[in-house]
Amino acid sequence: MGIESKLRAASDFKLASVDPASSPGFKGDKDAAVKELAKGVLEIGSHQERLYAESLTGGKRSVLLVLQGMDTSGKGGTVAHVLEGVDPHGVKIHSFKAPTAEEKAHDFLWRVRPQLPTPGFLGVFDRSHYEDVLIEKVRGMAPADEIEKRYGMITDFEAEVAASGTTIIKVMLHISPEEQKARLLARLDDPTKQWKFNPGDVDERAFWNPYQDAYQTAIQRTTTDAAPWYVVPADHKWFSRLAVQDILLTHLRALNADWPKPTYDVAEQRARVVASTV
Repeated sequence: MGIESKLRAASDFKLASVDPASSPGFKGDKDAAVKELAKGVLEIGSHQERLYAESLTGGKRSVLLVLQGMDTSGKGGTVAHVLEGVDPHGVKIHSFKAPTAEEKAHDFLWRVRPQLPTPGFLGVFDRSHYEDVLIEKVRGMAPADEIEKRYGMITDFEAEVAASGTTIIKVMLHISPEEQKARLLARLDDPTKQWKFNPGDVDERAFWNPYQDAYQTAIQRTTTDAAPWYVVPADHKWFSRLAVQDILLTHLRALNADWPKPTYDVAEQRARVVASTV
């Protein structure tokens, strides 16, 4: 489809130039997007299964999808729809909440390392180590010089992880403040969705512009060939889900994982099965 190449952030990236209601690289409507999404569901599952099979014969490769975005940007829904065709045993999803007292006693990447996907797995971070240069920056939870150091620590960390065999894909789901307001109200108006509402989300809206600035800096400072950033317009869920699928498929296809060759004689083992009795 060509969506992936339209959304990759370059070093001169400007968040303000991205229209949250746009659909770069896709000319269809919602119905067309839903059909395209359905086509790719099983393919992602097939790629992950081949990666897992590869790991059983010594393969070291895995994939990490990092999802960031303002509240209601659609992170959970994206995971559910894009990874619908993947065997749950092959996916590791982790959402980083406010750090515990033990986690605060270590550097901010300490709690991230144990959650990285092991060989053969497709890992997802629903929020991530980027919270430490987003909310902590906006809310002044860490000194400015500490925040500044973290950008370099992040790029070094991600380069290390990529070198170990993990393909890193970072996605910001870019929603407009108007669409966020509509989604928050929709949650309050639906008894089946009220459990998702967090009063604190309303408080965070007052910091919308500082968050946009923080995202701009984080993306520009940490997008690399080893761990690229993609900014996905997210006002239309049908597009953001399709876009994330296209980005993920682009990287999975590039891995070109294949089924491992058996270490036994297939014909011989088949004959043994045929001759076996119970």
